[in-house]
Amino acid sequence: MPAVKRPLGFFLVFFVCSGVSAQDAALTLERTVTLALERNERAAIAETTVEAADARLGRARTVFFPRVDIAGSWRTEFPDPTERTLSTSALLTQTVFDARVFPLFRQARFQREAARFGADESKRLLGFDAAAVFLTTLSFEQVQLAAQRRRDFAHTNLEDVRARFEAGLVSSNDVTRAELELATAVRGVAQAVGNVQAARVDLANLLKADVDGALAPPVALLEAAAVPPSTDIPGAQQRRGDIAAERASVEALRAFADEPRARFLPSVAFSAQTRNINDGPVSAREQDGFVGLSLAWPVFDAGLRRAERLEREAILRGAELQLESSLRDVERELRSSAVQLSTEQAALREATAAVRAARKNAEETTVLYREGLASALELADATQRLFEAEVAEATATYRMALAYLSLREANGLAPLGALGER
Repeated sequence: MPAVKRPLGFFLVFFVCSGVSAQDAALTLERTVTLALERNERAAIAETTVEAADARLGRARTVFFPRVDIAGSWRTEFPDPTERTLSTSALLTQTVFDARVFPLFRQARFQREAARFGADESKRLLGFDAAAVFLTTLSFEQVQLAAQRRRDFAHTNLEDVRARFEAGLVSSNDVTRAELELATAVRGVAQAVGNVQAARVDLANLLKADVDGALAPPVALLEAAAVPPSTDIPGAQQRRGDIAAERASVEALRAFADEPRARFLPSVAFSAQTRNINDGPVSAREQDGFVGLSLAWPVFDAGLRRAERLEREAILRGAELQLESSLRDVERELRSSAVQLSTEQAALREATAAVRAARKNAEETTVLYREGLASALELADATQRLFEAEVAEATATYRMALAYLSLREANGLAPLGALGER
């Protein structure tokens, strides 16, 4: 599609002219995402939630294993220190059957899955944030390049106008207008440099690393962003980590709601104990112990089970409705992102055409001015329009790239991965 490849080539020329062409030392979009995932605290925080969920699952699993408690005591009586007593005991307990532990274990397992999906989604969104800041910085740098070209042209034009004024070909008003145009261009460069520096500070903060070198243009991303968008709503709903986390949370609540019913079933526990007592001499040792089974059956609990079951089922229904709403939100986000990308693609095509027209107008007006057929005001206006057109094209290019990232985010894809996949 030549119409959409021209602006990409135009911007690559910008990078070559400014010395920011793709180099080995240049920071790439891929490296930016990798550094963010490796260094930013958000990724580590997400992993801590998984570690906590793993610990809760391990605690829920302990009910399936026996417990052993050992106790000992030493006692000396006064005033007769020969009266000494040493006692030790060991107690083993093991749950043989308790219906409550099964839904509670399922709940912990689903909560762990929800934590894992949530952590993966947090890191995925961190990658998108890093990519967005990278593209925004590149956009500001392109605006800075346009401002510098405007300043250079204004400086050259001022020297030309002064020479023409000294030759008596133009009035002093033309010199004043050229000086005003140069001052405006210099101010624009200062503002553009400030925007670039602020964007680089944001990028460095996100990456926890200094960003002093060049940024490589994301050629593959820009080419993929120029392709007409498509939507896969069922696939996006399956891929999204936040939706998977909500599904797992719903299942955890479902298991939690089943627990009160399991309380009606009797529970059986096994226990064994041995005890050793030395009272006086070591030879005076007494040892006993026992082995037994205990059964507990809460036949009536004053309605506590029913009340808790109704409460948990209500919470479960609310979570199911929230999941349904989230699924519709995915569809809305996907459709909106596709519309936004199509809009930005159209805007870029128009911006590219405007740059061609503005450049031609500036060249023609410069020739007419030197021949005395155009005024200094017309020349300044043509220069201003060219600058605005170049800024609009730079902005449109990276707005299209950001819209493409939004579409990938809504699709549940990684920021980069196989670019062009839908």
